[in-house]
Amino acid sequence: MDYITANFYDPWPWYIVGPLMGATIPILLFWGNKMLGASSSLRHLCSMIPNQIEYFQYDLKSGFWNLLFALGVMIGAAITYHFFHHAYVVEISSSTRADLLELGLTDLTGLMPSEIFVGAALWSMRGLIFTLVGGFLVGFGVRYAGGCTSGHGFMGLSQMSLSSAIAIFSFFIGGMFATYFILPLIF
Repeated sequence: MDYITANFYDPWPWYIVGPLMGATIPILLFWGNKMLGASSSLRHLCSMIPNQIEYFQYDLKSGFWNLLFALGVMIGAAITYHFFHHAYVVEISSSTRADLLELGLTDLTGLMPSEIFVGAALWSMRGLIFTLVGGFLVGFGVRYAGGCTSGHGFMGLSQMSLSSAIAIFSFFIGGMFATYFILPLIF
């Protein structure tokens, strides 16, 4: 029995997932000159609301597929969370585990730290900072950068875009800054 059918619910290896992800780029470009990315979905949603803002005045039909893509991602994430969120212990290095324990995260099972993303923790001051402030900053950043990590990483880099390379570099620098300087202040 081959690997996929025997271990469908285990994480798939890079040599299967990588080509599948990479195949989406030429398919989208050749099939209607579409760009992969999720952050533009908010613009499409806002354009459905009657308004006078020029940025939201365009043919919504051109971006409708993107809304379906974002909806599919959300449905897939909900299904994955419902069925698999406690099925596996996320494998992380011992040094990362020690750092997380030092920050006060003790439940390292599942896909997300429960001290941040589950129940009452989500409505605490720390949870609100993570979700509201972090969400606003990420949303503002991806619109300011002209796209999200998937848009710049998959589509922009595959087209050798210098602005996408700068955006990806900036995303990683911002993530490292938040990890090493902002998170220790919050915890």
